[in-house]
Amino acid sequence: MYSFLYFYIFIFILHTNIYYTCSGMSCLFNSLNYFIQEGSSEIRQKICDYLQENKPIMDGLETNTILSFENPVPSKYIENMRLMSTWGGAIEIQAACNIWKLRIIVNNHRNFGAPDIEFIPVNSVYDKTIHIYWNGGHYEPVRN
Repeated sequence: MYSFLYFYIFIFILHTNIYYTCSGMSCLFNSLNYFIQEGSSEIRQKICDYLQENKPIMDGLETNTILSFENPVPSKYIENMRLMSTWGGAIEIQAACNIWKLRIIVNNHRNFGAPDIEFIPVNSVYDKTIHIYWNGGHYEPVRN
């Protein structure tokens, strides 16, 4: 079953402009590394540091409040996110936008025909736009 799935993904990637970088549970951070080039574990830690400092990821809500939707104890959410085995998601994408002044377009392939998801820094100022492919459980950077 898994070998067929990996073969399908490999064939799909050959016929798209997606650059395969991911292994383990760090595919979001590996995808960001394709554009930021600071190392996926360093990117993960910088994002976690940003969240730990309660810096804004959304207007009108404290970052700790947003994290508490995922885990009642925000510090536990961050502690867990620091682990290489933890998947990143929208919270981490938004933090990356703010840290590196990026506009991140997530090409949503989870639901075919669904619109792309746009993330911009809280202050709306960005220096670069990047695209990431998402299938609902996996991220990949999209090459231009």
